[in-house]
Order: sequence, then structure tokens, then C-alpha cells
Amino acid sequence: MDVPTTVTTALEDQPIDGATCLEAGAGVGNTTAGLLAAGAARVYAVTNDADHASTVRDRVGCRAPDRTAVVEADLRALPLAANSVDVITAHGLCNVLTPPALETVATELTRVAVPGCHLVVDDYEPPPADAAVRELFALENAVTELADGRPALTFYPATMLRRLFAGHGWTVDRERTLLDPVPWTRAHVEAHAEVVRSEAAELPDELRDPLLAELERLVAAIGEESIGEMYSIAMRFPG
Repeated sequence: MDVPTTVTTALEDQPIDGATCLEAGAGVGNTTAGLLAAGAARVYAVTNDADHASTVRDRVGCRAPDRTAVVEADLRALPLAANSVDVITAHGLCNVLTPPALETVATELTRVAVPGCHLVVDDYEPPPADAAVRELFALENAVTELADGRPALTFYPATMLRRLFAGHGWTVDRERTLLDPVPWTRAHVEAHAEVVRSEAAELPDELRDPLLAELERLVAAIGEESIGEMYSIAMRFPG
């Protein structure tokens, strides 16, 4: 399968050939595919989403079944042994984690890392104040907090993630920009809108109806937008 340029750029300077790797937050398996293409000996693709796990098995796992293990599990309690992974990736993961969850996940990633492990974290800077998509993300957070008591998105600056992992003993090798600006396409906008619609379905009519009306206004007004930055931080665990 095709591997997005953001993934290949983030991985190109990492020692993946022959390594045991973990994709933390597998999504649709793009980074797992990138790790396999770069020669990983084994990739654990971990996600807590059953649909994503099925997609990764169908798109990626079947191509290299002897080198791929799709694991449906919570990243806050990884079913992997301590000191067992050479390379860890978190591509677009942190923005869907609340601060308490992020701290717990960082602890777990550190636990499974071998001495000398490499960690690549790729994510988005907070959208600029004048970004139209910022309003959509704010609405998504408002609806998910009303429905589930948690925000859907938290955009962490690169400096914050550097500090977080430094507190767990990781040192930064490099930081680079993957996208500037970030292309928020109509498909991206619609995907976030669908989250709002799904979560809003759980709300009373008097809350749901005005929120959905505002959603449709925002989707029509945004269309698509290129703004913001996606970054990549490569770190190493001492050893």
C-alpha cells in the first residue's frame, strides 16, 4: 500500500531495518506499512478501535503476516513485555489523548522501550487563532464533552511533548516540520463533522439541534483550508 510522505519523512532517519517496532495508535496502518517497507523485523500495530484493527489486518497485516501483529488493546496498558521494543512510533496519536491519558501512555511507551530505543512522535501544533478549522475542532470538543465528558482533541505544541518525554528519560535527537501548512481537505473536515454528528445523537433535542445547525454552517463555510503545522520529534531512550 502507498505510504504517506509524512510517514516516510518521519521514518527516513530511523534505524528500522531488522528492528522490533511498535506503532502506538495504528489508525488505518499507514505507519505500520512504512515500518514494514523500511525492513522492520516485526511490527506491533496497537489500537483500541476494533474497526481500525480490522482495517490494518486487511490492508497491511495480510501482506506480511509473519512480521505483523495487530493488537487490539488500550495504549495505557500495553500487553507487551518491558524492554521489548526497539523503535516506537506515535503518528498523529497525541492529539486524540487527554493530558492524563497522554501521561499514562508516555509511561507505558517508556516501559516497553529497550535501552537505546528510538521514539518518533508526529503531531500538530495548535491551530492558529485565525484558522477556520479551529472553530470546527472547538465544536467537536464541546459536543464530545457534553456526550462523554472528555474532549475529542487536544493539540500539544512540540515543546510540550519534548518536555513530557524528557521527564521520562528520553533525549531529543531532532525535530523537523512534516507539513507547513497542513492541508485540511474536505474529507478531513467531513470526518470531524461525522464525529460531531455521531456524538450529538446522544444529546437531548434542545442541545443537539442548535449544535448540529452550527456544525453545518461551519462545514459549508470552511470547505477546505491549508493552515497550521505538523511536526516530527525523534527521541532516544538512554542505554
